[in-house]
Amino acid sequence: MDAATDASLWASALAGDGEAFGQIFDRHRDRVLRHSLRLVPSWHDAEEVVAVTFLEAWRKRDRVRFVDGSLLPWLLVTATNVARNVSRGARRYAALLEKLPAPLASIPSSTEGSAIEALRVLSLSDRQVITLSVLEGFSEAEIAAALGIARGTVKSRLSRAKKRLASGLAPALLERTSS
Repeated sequence: MDAATDASLWASALAGDGEAFGQIFDRHRDRVLRHSLRLVPSWHDAEEVVAVTFLEAWRKRDRVRFVDGSLLPWLLVTATNVARNVSRGARRYAALLEKLPAPLASIPSSTEGSAIEALRVLSLSDRQVITLSVLEGFSEAEIAAALGIARGTVKSRLSRAKKRLASGLAPALLERTSS
């Protein structure tokens, strides 16, 4: 570690020296990571906290505070705030998952492979219509505009493609339910 203070390195970074910011990162990353590990439940979350902390340092580069020439105290306070936000987000996500209805009886995962195979067997025009309609949720009018075809053509292709797809899946589903 060289004798340059964080404040002098920061001034160099603000002047366009990327190496100076890198030196500050290298100097304080491990401390910020250890601090973050105490505040969030997982290693992944702690790494996210570190990344966001240094991003915030650069984003707020004109407002950071140095204590005796060191940026570390500001980084640790920022990491604490970021960790709170990460934890709050995780709690909200968990609460949302609990509000979701229980999953229906699931189709065996091997059927997913059958669905993909059945989709691959369809012609390109049928695949386009199926993916835009069923998987992407576009309306018939939007599909017609995207593909440059008439809306009636979309409707007939979609009907035909669904029938072909269902017939391609039927043997796989029957095979799985009988075994």
